[in-house]
Amino acid sequence: MSKENREIGWKLIDLKVDYQRMGIPNDYWEITDVNKDYEVCNTYPPEIVVPRAANKAVVIGSSKFRSRGRIPVLSYLYKENNAAICRCSQPLSGFSARCLEDEQMLQAIREANPGSPFMYVVDTRPKLNAMANRAAGKGYENEDNYDNIRFKFIGIENIHVMRNSLQKLLEVCEMKSPSMSDFLTGLENSGWLRHIKAVMDAGVFLAKAVKDEKATVLVHCSDGWDRTAQVCSVASLLLDPFYRTFKGFMVLIEKEWIAMGHKFSHRCGHLYGDPKEVSPVFTQFVECVWQLMRQFPCTFEFNERFLLEIHDHVYSCQFGNFLGTCHKEREDLKIFEKTHSLWPFLLQKKQELRNPLYRGFTAYKELQPNTLPFSFQFWCGMYNRFDKGMHPKQCVLDHLLSCVSQKMKLEDNASELENKLPFPDGPLPSEACSLSKVGRAASKTPMLNTPQDYEGDPPPALSSDASAGDMDVMSAVDQRNKQNLSPDQDLRDRSDTIDVLDSEAKDGKPQHH
Repeated sequence: MSKENREIGWKLIDLKVDYQRMGIPNDYWEITDVNKDYEVCNTYPPEIVVPRAANKAVVIGSSKFRSRGRIPVLSYLYKENNAAICRCSQPLSGFSARCLEDEQMLQAIREANPGSPFMYVVDTRPKLNAMANRAAGKGYENEDNYDNIRFKFIGIENIHVMRNSLQKLLEVCEMKSPSMSDFLTGLENSGWLRHIKAVMDAGVFLAKAVKDEKATVLVHCSDGWDRTAQVCSVASLLLDPFYRTFKGFMVLIEKEWIAMGHKFSHRCGHLYGDPKEVSPVFTQFVECVWQLMRQFPCTFEFNERFLLEIHDHVYSCQFGNFLGTCHKEREDLKIFEKTHSLWPFLLQKKQELRNPLYRGFTAYKELQPNTLPFSFQFWCGMYNRFDKGMHPKQCVLDHLLSCVSQKMKLEDNASELENKLPFPDGPLPSEACSLSKVGRAASKTPMLNTPQDYEGDPPPALSSDASAGDMDVMSAVDQRNKQNLSPDQDLRDRSDTIDVLDSEAKDGKPQHH
C-alpha cells in the first residue's frame, strides 16, 4: 500500500465530523485546542469538547483536581433535548478537599442543558472501592459541594476481578466432554455474564436518564479509561442508530476508546508490561454489542464476524489503531507514519461483514434492551470459536447473506444478457434500448437496471453516511430497493415495454431486420 493510501486511511475517521453531526459547536459547547500541547492532560487528544462557559482557567483548575488531569469532557450530545453524556476521572477529594474550578466546571456542564434543573454524576465503581480510594486522597464527589447534582454508584468490578472472571470462563470452555451440570455451574461460578449484565445495566441507566429524564450525565470510574469507556459506548449505541452502522461503529471506537486513552497495549498485554494490568475491558464491550445484536437482529448494519475481526486485530498488532495507550504516545511512536489503519481493510470486506437482516438507518432509533438475567447468552462464537462441534453446520445468517449475494450476481448477469439480445421482430438492439428508455420515462415507476441508465451521472452511494474512502457502488438490486421497487414490478415494467414494441409492429410501423 502506498504512502498516499496509508495517509488517506488514517484520515478516514474524523471525529470533528461526528461532533458536527451532533450540532457542535453550538451556544453551549465548543471544540477547543486547549490541550494541543498536552498541558492539560497527556492522555486526552489535542482537541476536546467542553462547555463554552468554562474558560481556560476553569479547565486547567479542574484538571488539577482530577486524577491524571482527566477533566470532564463531552462524550455524546443527544440533540433532541440537549442532554449530554460527559466523562472524566475521579476527583482528588479525599475526605474533605474541594476545588472551586471543578465545581464551576460541573455547573457549566449542567447549565449547558437548560431543560433540566439537575445532572447525574455516576461512579461506575462499587461504593466500597470508591470509599477505599478516599484514603489515598482520591474518592468521589461530595453532593454538598456541587449544586444540583444527583450522585449514583453503579458497581462494575475492577480490572483484576474481570481478568480472573475471564480466566475461569476459559477454563470452562476448555473442559473436555463436560456434563451439562458441570458446564452451567462453571459458567455461573465464573461470574462473566453477571459482569456483562452490570455493564449493560449502566449503559441502559445512562440512556434512560438522557432520553426520558432529559438530564445530563457525568460518568467516571477511577481513571476514566476502562469502565467509563464501556458505559459511554453502550449508552451511545442505545441512543444513536448511526453508531450501529459500519462507519458509525468505527467512529465510536475511535472516539470513546482510542482517542480518549484506553490503554490497549497494557490491557491486551502487547509485547511487554505488567501482567496485572491485563484485563478484558474491550472484550466486554464487544460482547455487550453482540448481546444487543441478539436482542435486536435488524438494527445493526454489520454481523458477528465484523465484531470478531475487530477483536482479533486488537490483539494481532497488524494495524496501528490499537498500539500504544493514548494519542500522545502514538505520535511519539510515529504510529501514523509507520503503520496502517484497520478501517479501510474492514471496509474492503464490507460485503461479507454485512447483516442481511439490517432494516436501515431510520428503522429503529433508541433501543431498550431487556437486562433480566435470562436475556444474556453465552457467546459461543467468541469463546468456542474454533470448536467445530459447538457450532451449527451452517449459520442461518451466513446462508442468507450468501443467497442475497448470489441473487444479486444472477440478476446482474441476466440484465447484461438481456441487453445483448436483439428483439426478434422489432428494432435493432441500439434502437430497442432507446425505445425502452422512452417507455420507462413514460411509466410511473422508473426502472434503473442497465449501464446506459447511468450515463452522465455517478452511481448512487450505498449509504448517506459513507465517505469517499469507503463508498461502494450500489448494485441494480439495491437501487430498486431504494426506490421501493419489487422484482415483480420490475418484470412487469419490462413486459409492458415489450408489449408496446409488439403492438407497434402489428400496426404496420416500419420494422428493421
